[in-house]
Amino acid sequence: MSSTPLTLNLIEGSVSFGFSPQSANELKLALDELMERLKIVAAKPTPGGSKPTPQRPVEYRYTGEVFLEIFCNPNIWPTPFAAKVLLTVRDASIRLTTEAELTRIIEDVNQYLEQVG
Repeated sequence: MSSTPLTLNLIEGSVSFGFSPQSANELKLALDELMERLKIVAAKPTPGGSKPTPQRPVEYRYTGEVFLEIFCNPNIWPTPFAAKVLLTVRDASIRLTTEAELTRIIEDVNQYLEQVG
């Protein structure tokens, strides 16, 4: 079964690799969870209230044509729109590790799902 390539736009350049619609849906769920955690952290405490509870990092892993890992600690970003993720794509012959803007990755996954849907 061949898979439709997913293209992720990075801060400089892009990377494309075979990816299945099912895996894209799983990635979308992980990104949605990350956005919710970022919103909790970004919520301003009310006067006299307590600080937001620190959130666990979100890590997504996919193994297929390539190994894909996306990692983000939501506690270090002031807003979801400022957040970046650590992205690793590797196979037997190459390894790419870089930062990517979370909002751009979300757009890329949504565009992929529209394309294959």
